[in-house]
Amino acid sequence: MEYLLGFGLLGGVIALALTLFWIWMLVDCLANQNEDKLVWFLVIFFLNLLGAFLYYLLARKKRTGLPTL
Repeated sequence: MEYLLGFGLLGGVIALALTLFWIWMLVDCLANQNEDKLVWFLVIFFLNLLGAFLYYLLARKKRTGLPTL
């Protein structure tokens, strides 16, 4: 029983981290000034984590904080 409790805690932490990642990608998508904003929002919303990972890998612009020339 203690084994299941430990796994449940770890599983809960992982689930929380993945949920926060999903929310972060939704917010980033909405804050982005991209013309495909609605399409990416729908992909992230309906495909859940798969959509969030696809957005992160394919569409999210890297922000460095440095001004572009």
